[in-house]
Amino acid sequence: MALAETTTVLAEVTGNVATIGYGLAVIGPGIGLGILIGKTIEGIARQPEVAGQLRTTMFIGIGFVEVLGLLGLITGFLY
Repeated sequence: MALAETTTVLAEVTGNVATIGYGLAVIGPGIGLGILIGKTIEGIARQPEVAGQLRTTMFIGIGFVEVLGLLGLITGFLY
């Protein structure tokens, strides 16, 4: 293999690995959403009188977690 061919192959592998890495980065927010929603439901089941407060806090948390997922997805398209 010539040096030019080796350089081309390495550049191609780097691009593929980066795309897979950004795709895997979206798994974290997915797990975070599952934990967040599950714990909120658990809290509402234990104390139904604070359901409104828990629901509001959950939606704020969902917004932050979704932003992380969207950043990972958009970054995968940019590079």
